[in-house]
Amino acid sequence: MKKNDGKVMIQFIKFGIVGVSNTLVSLIIYYVFIFFGAHYIIANTAGFVLGTLNAYFWNNKFVFKQEQTEKRSHAKTGMKVFIAYGITYALSTVLLILWVDVLGISLGIAPIINVCVTTPLNFIMNKLWAFNERENE
Repeated sequence: MKKNDGKVMIQFIKFGIVGVSNTLVSLIIYYVFIFFGAHYIIANTAGFVLGTLNAYFWNNKFVFKQEQTEKRSHAKTGMKVFIAYGITYALSTVLLILWVDVLGISLGIAPIINVCVTTPLNFIMNKLWAFNERENE
């Protein structure tokens, strides 16, 4: 195991911890919207936006924190985070339609299945692109 492998593993664990908070934020918003009768796509979109804001804040401060010698453009990084999460949001929405409308999986279970698909993809995009210091100067 390389020295850098340990750092990546720790980042992935931290990303997972932040992901739990993102998931909670997204799911709470989703379920609140569903409770008040909103369409599940609208509920999913609201959860996505608030979950992504939560993700950017905590990933920036906790997971991919910059060293004192590094400079990060928050506007550029923030835009990349929203694009990365937007890609997984689009995938999540397609999967949600597949789970709910095609396969008849419950509205309560379908977004939980999506998390298993989108979390690893999100980590890779955030690690290698959104928070890549060489691309964000």
